[in-house]
Amino acid sequence: MRKIDWYIVKKLFVTFFFCMFLFTLIAVAVDSSEKTDDFVKSGLSTSQIITQYYFGFVPYIWGLLFPLFVFIAVIFFTSRMAARSEIVAILASGVSYNRFLRPYFIGGFLLATMLWFASRYVIPKAQEIRSNFQSKYIDPFGVKSGRDPSLPIYKRVDPNTYVGFKYYDTGSKTASSFFLDRVKNGKVVYNLRADNMKWDTARKNWKLTNTTERNIEGLNETAHARPEMHMNLNMKPEDLLDDEYLKDKLSTPKLKNYIRMEELRGSEGLNTLRVEWYRRTATSFAVLLLTLIGVVVSSRKVRGGSGLHLAMGIVIAVLFILCDRFSTVFSIKGDFPPLIAAWLPDLVFGGVAYWLYRIAPK
Repeated sequence: MRKIDWYIVKKLFVTFFFCMFLFTLIAVAVDSSEKTDDFVKSGLSTSQIITQYYFGFVPYIWGLLFPLFVFIAVIFFTSRMAARSEIVAILASGVSYNRFLRPYFIGGFLLATMLWFASRYVIPKAQEIRSNFQSKYIDPFGVKSGRDPSLPIYKRVDPNTYVGFKYYDTGSKTASSFFLDRVKNGKVVYNLRADNMKWDTARKNWKLTNTTERNIEGLNETAHARPEMHMNLNMKPEDLLDDEYLKDKLSTPKLKNYIRMEELRGSEGLNTLRVEWYRRTATSFAVLLLTLIGVVVSSRKVRGGSGLHLAMGIVIAVLFILCDRFSTVFSIKGDFPPLIAAWLPDLVFGGVAYWLYRIAPK
């Protein structure tokens, strides 16, 4: 790392954090104006709104726009260097173009690592703060049972055990008409029926009332009736909620375990969770790609100056976001593989970055 390297890295970080601070102020101002009525109805003080909502909202905005912040920062300060002929002087001194790109890759790698760690552990914590406020004061239907109460609920709690019940109440954590079937070699070997099922907060398991157990061995069957029994199931009350904020609230290790558990239970519609899991790494890699694209686009001195470079950057950013949104929708609503959906924007713009690098004047 030479003096010019430190100069470029310092410019990158200072411009990046300035852009992030500026956009954060704008986002908070716009969001607060939209939610003024909700804040008044909540009855919370300003300090409570800040700690219970904006401590989660601000990291959410950072995580959402982090790659774009990096992209805009790179374009902004690099175009200013080009306008002042600093890049011409650097290349004319004998520094190769690849050597000129080194500090950008170092700074981009550090920022990508920062986003990778934050998206796995920090931002989900902030999302939990934000979503709890949203579901309590703004959107009470964001966390709900999500099912027609007249229809029974069926779940697979492990590879051989299936359960079902009716009329689950999320408030009291109770259900009626519970049944459990355990299957072996395609045949039911154990059956359990209960009039009611309730979550026991002390024992951390399910309490069943008026139960009837049946053990089936071929043509032989034995039955036992019990007024009450406790059962440990691979299922908790929170697993019975349709929480639209769930994928954002779970840290990456918890999200991975949750997907594995839902696959074991035979749940459907997991592509949303899988795309989120893969995207947390793909978005971090996108920081490096956008850094390279930003340098290549803005390092050439043009008549339009920084304005032209920023316009080109905005167009590229919009195309990147559209590609990301389309691939996500195709994966969630269709059969597009989640891994490809998460990495497709990086693959496409990786090709764009390579093409721009090849044609860049060196």
